[in-house]
Amino acid sequence: MRKLVIGILAHVDAGKTTLSEGMLYLSGRIRKLGRVDNKDAYLDTNELERARGITIFSKQAIFEIDGTRITLLDTPGHVDFSAEMERTLQVLDYAILVISGADGVQGHTKTLWRLLDMYKIPVFLFVNKMDQNVTDRDKLINKIKKQLDDRCIEFGQVKEDVFYDQLAMCDEIMMEAYLKTGHIETARIGVAVKERKVFPCFFGSALKLEGVEQFVHGLVKYAKAPGYTDEFGAKIFKITRDEQGNRLTHMKLTGGKLKVKDVLTNGVWEEKVNQIRIYSGQRFEPVNEVDGGSVVALTGLSESRPGDGLGIEEASAAPVLEPVLLYRIVLPEGCDPRVMIPKLRQIEEEEPEIQIAWDEQLQEIQAKIMGEVQIEILQSLIKSRFDVDVAFDEGRIVYKETIGNVVEGVGHFEPLRHYAEVHLLLEPGEPGSGLLYRSECSEDVLSKSWQRLILTHLEEKAHKGVLTGSTITDMKITLVSGRAHNKHTEGGDFREATYRAVRQGLKEAESILLEPYYAFQLELPEKMVGRAMTDIENMNGTSEISQINDDMAVLVGSAPVITMRNYQKEVMAYTKGLGRLFCSLKGYEPCHNTHEVMERIGYDSERDVGNPTGSVFCAQGAGFLVEWDEVKNYMHVESFLQKESNLEETNPKYKAYSEERSISLEEIDQIMNKTFYANQGKKVVWKRERTNYESNYKPAAYAGRQKETKDEYLLVDGYNIIFAWPELKELAEENMDSAKIKLLDFLSNYQWIRKCQIIAVFDAYRVQGHREEIIDYYNIHLVYTREAQTADNYIEKFAHDNKKNYNITVATSDGLQQMIVRGEGCSLLSARELYAEIIGANNKLMTEYKEKAGIDRNYLVDALPQEVKKKMEDMIKKEDDK
Repeated sequence: MRKLVIGILAHVDAGKTTLSEGMLYLSGRIRKLGRVDNKDAYLDTNELERARGITIFSKQAIFEIDGTRITLLDTPGHVDFSAEMERTLQVLDYAILVISGADGVQGHTKTLWRLLDMYKIPVFLFVNKMDQNVTDRDKLINKIKKQLDDRCIEFGQVKEDVFYDQLAMCDEIMMEAYLKTGHIETARIGVAVKERKVFPCFFGSALKLEGVEQFVHGLVKYAKAPGYTDEFGAKIFKITRDEQGNRLTHMKLTGGKLKVKDVLTNGVWEEKVNQIRIYSGQRFEPVNEVDGGSVVALTGLSESRPGDGLGIEEASAAPVLEPVLLYRIVLPEGCDPRVMIPKLRQIEEEEPEIQIAWDEQLQEIQAKIMGEVQIEILQSLIKSRFDVDVAFDEGRIVYKETIGNVVEGVGHFEPLRHYAEVHLLLEPGEPGSGLLYRSECSEDVLSKSWQRLILTHLEEKAHKGVLTGSTITDMKITLVSGRAHNKHTEGGDFREATYRAVRQGLKEAESILLEPYYAFQLELPEKMVGRAMTDIENMNGTSEISQINDDMAVLVGSAPVITMRNYQKEVMAYTKGLGRLFCSLKGYEPCHNTHEVMERIGYDSERDVGNPTGSVFCAQGAGFLVEWDEVKNYMHVESFLQKESNLEETNPKYKAYSEERSISLEEIDQIMNKTFYANQGKKVVWKRERTNYESNYKPAAYAGRQKETKDEYLLVDGYNIIFAWPELKELAEENMDSAKIKLLDFLSNYQWIRKCQIIAVFDAYRVQGHREEIIDYYNIHLVYTREAQTADNYIEKFAHDNKKNYNITVATSDGLQQMIVRGEGCSLLSARELYAEIIGANNKLMTEYKEKAGIDRNYLVDALPQEVKKKMEDMIKKEDDK
């Protein structure tokens, strides 16, 4: 019998557990359908899960259908338990991604899709809740294709020609087969699914068992069972404890066989298997032997950890999704922390995303967690397991640090009868890449054994940054040189030299503080979009309107975790319960308030005795300390970067680190966006704080080049500015037309001063049949967009079509639009900067006028154009001559 290990994933409330129940019921595994709201679901076995109605811990069920034995792994859908889900991905053959037909593709759904792509797992999609009136199959499949992948194909179609046409577009081999025979074999479709060239999509209602049977048969029909080698291999993905407190190691065998009393090792620990269990729901079956493709739980292992690889399997990388909140655990009076920490370590084994740490300086237990729901779960676990009531403080953000340039860090450790020197090249890495360690040091300079020891020391510690003491990330650290002493060097010497080299390099580098960002999806009434976008801008986030249906709008974007943590409550308040906010962790990006964070944390890298920045040298038989900025004046090994600079003189290829030239600010922006922030997506790019002058005027041309003069255009995003200016926003709540007129009057006055073409653009895209309308309002132009065209679209198109002919400035506070028009070479004015420009220009005009007039009285003749004044003077002169 062939075996498949399939995981089921979804955003919370998409119906994942209900679909699992339906599959188990149709296979005959269970006789009665359980329900989440009835607290009798087959896989929600934990009391906490049944109480809250959500899946917290991944569990498995086994059923057979059409000659296939399927091990179904149910994973948590809540964002706070994403790491639990991610660990399960490591052992899957296929994944089922459940999407709510009522809600569509959510922010967390996209996160799951990216993870499935990263782990290269084939995916079947089930669009649930299609029995609800708000669902539209055609619109849903189009959105899934657009937001996930165009190769998501509906497999429930009746018209075979349409079905084969779509399949043929996904794969060249299927295209050739279809053109030759007019048909595509099932086996070939299965291969395409396995290779992630096609993603089968089914529709139905799990609660009513509509479409579930067709989905299960389609799953078995198109999924191909993997082959397993005779050589033993296994991947550990989870640690739990049973009701008797026995430690269980959950793993999938990827090759060979495993028997009771076999000895397992990962190269570090070696232990004997006492029992092999195969779980399905709460129950398990003890067996004496299992083979490849089996998912089992073992007793007898005490050192195993999630991610360990056994036999032919390598250890897994750390999960991409990680805790971003840090809380202090407050113990009850009389509870000894030294007694409590070992107990908390047990929970940490089972839930590695809950990272427990003891802060020696503060004398407190700290826990890094994913979110506030996880706090409640952790409190419940501690109470049920150890009968201890713990509390948590208000929590704080987990920051990280990286660097923005290439530096060489030098560490030297030479007290009497000790010696080691280490040179490390520190380079910025791609955002989200973590830390990469490697060696490019010649064995003629430093032996292989010392090099391996240095790399071990790099990996064994969480190195602190120098801004806030936060851990470093997104860097490449390369061992480029070093020196040992034949007689005096010991292993611990290189540990000290390595740590000091990292810190010395960080002190020299341009450090960047990073903070976690949420990707969000906000559903709310359309009339409240302006309020929401202003809120998000105030939270230093970016947003855009994704869709508008039946007076409900969907905003998508990103914002710092710290500013958005409690926004859900505010949304519920001002939308009167109609708004919904979905957040998922996007990753780390440059901190929006670095100086404030640094002042609040108050970290002093020079006083951190546990992480010294200087080095120890020896003279006249005594060691002495050298500060970090003087280390390179004392080092014994030639600088790697200096050597590369010297080589440049004889070989042009060595210009990477030494060539300097003068570049413009725009070139700096482009370089940063193509390197350090290249994978952040279109919406989030590096943006240096620009002065008001830089935002409105082009830089001077290079010497010797004739500066080209172009007409100036100022494009104003009308509604964006209205909702960003408090006085106009307040007026708009009473009468939008009055707010428009007031804005236009402001701009009309400003045009007389700035002397450029001003175009105010307003959305009219929801007016059925509306054509683009251009109206002259005094000395400026007013544009109402056509149906299905937003103001953003109009401004972006105008900028693209006219950037070569005009100097264009765009006034908006929409982050995405700013990025796009910036990419077209336009200047930018935020709503706040435009307001300051207008007020400043008006004040300047009045000041100049009063100085020219010499008195406070106003005369009409002083306000007339020069030509009119001359005509009036000539007329007066003629009258006088008469």
